[in-house]
Amino acid sequence: MKRDHVAIVGGGFSGTLLAVNLLRHDGPRATLIERREHTARGVAYSAAHPDHLLNVRAENMSALPDDPDHFVRWLEEHRPGVGGFVPRLVYGDYLDALLTETMARAPGRLEVVRAEARDVTVEAEGVRLALADGSRLAADSAVLAPGNLPPITPGGIDPAALPEGSYVTDPWHGDILSGLGPDDTLLVLGTGLTMVDIALLAEARGLEGRIVALSRHGLVPRPHVRGVPATRRSERPQPTASALVAALRERAAKVDWRAAVDELRPYTQGLWRAMNIAERQRFLRHLRPWWDVHRHRLAPSVARTIEAMRESGKLAIVAGKVTDAQADGEHTRLTYRPRHEDGEETLRVRRIVNGTGPQGDLTATREPLLINLRDRGLLRADPLRIGIDVDQESRAIAADGSSSDRLTVIGPMTRGAFWEIVAVPDIRRQAWSVARRLANAQWVEGEGL
Repeated sequence: MKRDHVAIVGGGFSGTLLAVNLLRHDGPRATLIERREHTARGVAYSAAHPDHLLNVRAENMSALPDDPDHFVRWLEEHRPGVGGFVPRLVYGDYLDALLTETMARAPGRLEVVRAEARDVTVEAEGVRLALADGSRLAADSAVLAPGNLPPITPGGIDPAALPEGSYVTDPWHGDILSGLGPDDTLLVLGTGLTMVDIALLAEARGLEGRIVALSRHGLVPRPHVRGVPATRRSERPQPTASALVAALRERAAKVDWRAAVDELRPYTQGLWRAMNIAERQRFLRHLRPWWDVHRHRLAPSVARTIEAMRESGKLAIVAGKVTDAQADGEHTRLTYRPRHEDGEETLRVRRIVNGTGPQGDLTATREPLLINLRDRGLLRADPLRIGIDVDQESRAIAADGSSSDRLTVIGPMTRGAFWEIVAVPDIRRQAWSVARRLANAQWVEGEGL
């Protein structure tokens, strides 16, 4: 297939890494389309507070899989003395610098366009993108890098029925703490990494009120600790949810549980691919909450701050399910059913912030581009409705089940096919592989070139 020009929609982490790798592989020229002011940072590295740290140590955060020390060297040169669990804003600076440097080394090979893509038409000779300003852009193929989609409002809550400004659907847009006094309660829906970010922001801003975090299981991400030796598994567990649990328990009895989880990294995507749909559903239904809090851990300093907030009463973690929410003057009276109980309890809160994390259901998206492609059958939801359906080369699968050589999807929205595709180490490998395919460079893989 002729491929001289690739259009990349989305200039966050995934799209930026793909563009960088296309240039590094001497691949086709690229146009990176990003609607926000900042390129390379995405939401995770642009909307962060200075106290928000990476959840992975710097030595494992290189953006380049073939240069594992790249980020550490960049820190030594540009941020001497910074190491360990680095602020996310610093990592955004690193990604921006990487893009700028790569473009300087390959002048004229990459153009950044500040625009919103609204549609993609796939034609016999290529693709045509329609932008929000009415202009069009032609390319040989398109890659979608939509990042994470905003969370969905949980059942039991109708934002339209609540006082104005009392419900925040997206914690990364707007000032979620404005107007809160010492007697007010901030309710966070979710107890995962997003909740941690909100709690850290509140602590840094000196919020005097109380935070209550509510989720069905009430599980909070576990901390990293120093001095845990890396271990290796000799083989992949059997591809069932029960076998995975048994394997982790067996290994955790012999090594630190963190090592037991981490040593699964080389096998996780293969294990997910080997599971049938029923087993994947079983994993999501019964194991996902526990997997998330053990797999995606907190920097030690962050974990200490969260624990101190809990001990002081500033932060309370509650396990339960929302059943109703009603306006009560400027407040909201929220009713929930505590986990493992039949009765209900009520909280009177000043503001509710949806911190349940990103959603991946393509059937519920509000993104015009994804809606148009879905409605025309060029994209479809994966069978589990946790992302966009793609094949093992990240090519989009259409409604009729065919894979597209013209349309590719990368990043967290491909979790249905790969599962472990939300962290830097996994996305950088995907971007590398897709760039090699688009640059027709796969054939030298075995030679290590």
